[in-house]
Amino acid sequence: MRIIFLGTGTSHGVPVVGCDCAVCKSPNPKNRRTRTSILISENGRNVLVDASVELRLQCLQNDVRRVDAVLLTHGHADHIFGLDDLRIFNSRQKAVIPVYGSEQTLGIVRKAFSYVFEETQIGGGKPQFTLNPVSGRFRVCDVDVEAIEVFHGRLPVTAYRFGPFAYVTDVNSIPPESFERMRGLDTLVLDALRYRPHSTHFCLDESLRVVAELKPRRAYFTHMAHDLEHDATNAKLPTNVELAYDGLMLEI
Repeated sequence: MRIIFLGTGTSHGVPVVGCDCAVCKSPNPKNRRTRTSILISENGRNVLVDASVELRLQCLQNDVRRVDAVLLTHGHADHIFGLDDLRIFNSRQKAVIPVYGSEQTLGIVRKAFSYVFEETQIGGGKPQFTLNPVSGRFRVCDVDVEAIEVFHGRLPVTAYRFGPFAYVTDVNSIPPESFERMRGLDTLVLDALRYRPHSTHFCLDESLRVVAELKPRRAYFTHMAHDLEHDATNAKLPTNVELAYDGLMLEI
């Protein structure tokens, strides 16, 4: 299984509009973060986790030529507003694309993309996708997936486990039963917004405590704001923990 980090930034992205901080002005490409998303590839099929507002640009940057399914973590704009860009994949693959998520998340998608589900004029150009509620274990594109509930403030968010790999973004609270379902991982990807505490995201120290408790073989942090300079922050982290960056590829 191959993982590509399409985006690793918070909802503002990095650089932030109008910001002159050292990270936003950095020449280091690893400090340039589009909105958070990953692509999972297995046996020639691609599963997208979240559809960021930069999805088209992310696919061009990473030479993504097909999307077979989409898993959504929650319904915030930076995680769903790229769904319209599925149109080109519908056209090239001549197929409707299944989109999976919690009932709450899919309800938000249905409202935000109401035109997808309404009869409209021919030639208007709209994506073709179906909405498929998930909970617990299920299978997508011959990949076994487990949906695990975590919390983004008071908002339920769906984390996903794919065998030895788990993806947990936009989170600041993990219920005990969900925590137990993430033990025994090879690779954990986890939200780590910034150094200072935040009301709906883990800060860096909180994320490190989760890693220390779960003990994955390796961990990567994502959904990062412009507070975290890539190289300087990495230098402070344990040897098995790194900041992810746009374009990073992993083999699981």
